[in-house]
Amino acid sequence: MSSVSPTSPAGLQAPPSKKTLRKVAFASAAGTTIEFYDFFIYGTAAALVFPVVFFPALGAAAGTIASFGTFAVAFFARPVGAIIFGHFGDRIGRKKTLITTLLMMGIATVTIGLIPDASTIGVAAPILLVVLRFVQGLAVGGEWAGATLLVAEYAPVGKRGLFGSFPQLGPSVAFALASGTFLLTNLTLGDKSEAFITIGWRVPFILSAVLVLVGLWVRLSIEETPVFKNAAKVTHTGTKLPILESVKRQPREILLAGGSLTLLFAFFYVGTAYLTSFATSPTGMGLSRVEVLSTGMVSSLFVAAATLASGVLSDRFGRKKVIATSCILAVPWSLMLFPILSANTVFAFGLGLTVTLVIFAIAYGPAGALLPELFETRYRYTGAGMGYNLAGVVGGGIVPLVAAQLAVTSGAWSIGILLAGIGVFSVLCTLALPNREKQGLEDGGPRTSSKHVDDAAFIEPVAGP
Repeated sequence: MSSVSPTSPAGLQAPPSKKTLRKVAFASAAGTTIEFYDFFIYGTAAALVFPVVFFPALGAAAGTIASFGTFAVAFFARPVGAIIFGHFGDRIGRKKTLITTLLMMGIATVTIGLIPDASTIGVAAPILLVVLRFVQGLAVGGEWAGATLLVAEYAPVGKRGLFGSFPQLGPSVAFALASGTFLLTNLTLGDKSEAFITIGWRVPFILSAVLVLVGLWVRLSIEETPVFKNAAKVTHTGTKLPILESVKRQPREILLAGGSLTLLFAFFYVGTAYLTSFATSPTGMGLSRVEVLSTGMVSSLFVAAATLASGVLSDRFGRKKVIATSCILAVPWSLMLFPILSANTVFAFGLGLTVTLVIFAIAYGPAGALLPELFETRYRYTGAGMGYNLAGVVGGGIVPLVAAQLAVTSGAWSIGILLAGIGVFSVLCTLALPNREKQGLEDGGPRTSSKHVDDAAFIEPVAGP
């Protein structure tokens, strides 16, 4: 990384080697997998046990709504995390900031697994749960933009969609890990045993400490991105307040990016959180936890494949076209989803969950390249994080909460109407986004165009560690 290309302008660093690209791709995927594992085990627990553990006095329906209310707290924390960690990511670098978010998430998750239940400490239990959930939201709010910038700022221009899809594998792999951990615990202790309600659900939270140590080791082994280093050499100082500059200079991009990705969040969290609750509820599909968790693990394989494929397709056909395709497919599928689930079979649940998450993945793969391309280097971490987490507030925080309420008041079919409307909204926002995928990121961002591209940058990417 210290060598200088003889053809690089202003003495900037040479393009990264294949070995470096492999390490960065693995580090980004491993880091987001760990962060989202911590995030998703909360969603699984919120669906399966939190109504009983933390809200027993509210009853089944109200307890579920309250449980998903705590789930939503993290999504309102995510924009705050995007601002805080975006500031430091743009000021001191991507790597240091990502290490901080990983540690925050790990500590909060392990602590959640240690909270006594409501029968032991009363109202203090749900209060502690909300506080720690907020900390999780702060961490994930700063995680995504940093992880995608890590690969986007290393990747060759013509392969940015592919490389940008590596950190996007985190949610699908994490969903499989979270489902698998809960499944093993559930099989060991019994589907409806008191041991699972009191102790078993805590195991996945406490075990996350091991994953955090692995992720920390991986992230310490990589270097700061060459784009950030080069920008620091040229400007000598970063933007003092990245949030103010990003909002002042590119508010349209932040808002449109948030609108474009709202459908993505809505589909993923309705699929992974709400449908888990709906499938296991006696008033929903009435399936066992084992059936639901096993189906989730199988579904995640299709999601991972679709994520990588859509990233590759976005390099060929364009980010906007691929994401718009996802939003368009979402409209008819939203109206079909709950009629299919009404069959109350494992196959119906598997079909509903898998198609919902594959539609999500079609948009999610290109998003890892799309958002970094929209913003200038000096506030790219903040701008990308704000757009992404704005979508998270609406699609991931509000929609699952509203879905739980709609199911009680209007029936499950009304959730399909809600999702179809979001699909229309997101496709309109996607089409209104500027197209900047042909530009390099090394020149500082979207306002200028790089006129020099080193041929050595176009090397074949290789996935894996």
